[in-house]
Formats: sequence, C-alpha cells, structure tokens
Amino acid sequence: MLEPLRQGLPPLDPAAVSSAASCALPARLEAVREARRFTRATLGQWDVGERFDDVCLVVSELVTNALRHALPASAVRAGEQDPPVRLHLMRWTTRLVCAVRDPSHDSPVAGDSEDFSAESGRGLFLVESFADSWGWHPLAGTLSGKVVWALFRLSPAQVCPE
Repeated sequence: MLEPLRQGLPPLDPAAVSSAASCALPARLEAVREARRFTRATLGQWDVGERFDDVCLVVSELVTNALRHALPASAVRAGEQDPPVRLHLMRWTTRLVCAVRDPSHDSPVAGDSEDFSAESGRGLFLVESFADSWGWHPLAGTLSGKVVWALFRLSPAQVCPE
C-alpha cells in the first residue's frame, strides 16, 4: 500500500511506522462523522499539533469521495453490513499518512475544481490544497479496489516524543 508514497520522497520503511491505527467504515454517509471522530481521537493521542485541522478535513473529503463515488448508490442507501471502506492513519517521525481503501478500481473523482462556489465536487481539490502530497493506486493480491492517500509532513515541534 505504501509503494506510491516512495515516488520523489525519501524511503518510507513500513517497519519504521511509529504509530498506526485503522477503522472500518460502513456504507453510510454517517461514516464521515465516524471517520472524523476516529481521526480526532487518534491524532489527539499522537499529539500531532498544528496539522490537526488539515488532517481532519482531508480525512472527511477522502471518506466522502469513497462513499459517493466508489460504492454503488444502493450499497450506501442500504447501509450494507460488510464495511466496504477502511481508513488507515500511519505516523512516522516527521510524516503522517491518511489512506482510505475502497472496493472500486476507478480513479478518484475530482469534480470541477474551477467552480469554487459549488456545494460539492471540490473534495480532491481540498485534499491537494491541505495535504503535502496525495495520490492513489489500485490494490493487488487478495485485496480488491484502490487506496487514496494523503501525506502530511510534520515539523520536529509537532512530533511527540517516542
């Protein structure tokens, strides 16, 4: 899942993750609120500091995009029992990654970022604006779908002691 994060960045060793957390999110629009709550609680434990609001906003946008565009509308309306979306938070010493896994193989939907007054369709524009880097890639092996991720650089002052 972390291979695309290596492009243009110093290596990110999965074994060097200092903290990680994940949660399954059901196919309900209320899952966005659950994702924000989970993110706030996790980042509070990690003492992430001034990137806190940026990360919470990006998580909301990534999860919303997954629920709106990566799942069939019938799955969201029915609130399927098998959680099809998963949120992962991973922290290294000076980096934090938020990754949202969904069952779709389609590229993330960007919408029309030119219309800043629109009520929707700005999610990935916001992700690009608030994260230091973002991207997506299809999953392979036993997992099906894709992962959309956002990376945040943490300054030494934002890093809690190990």
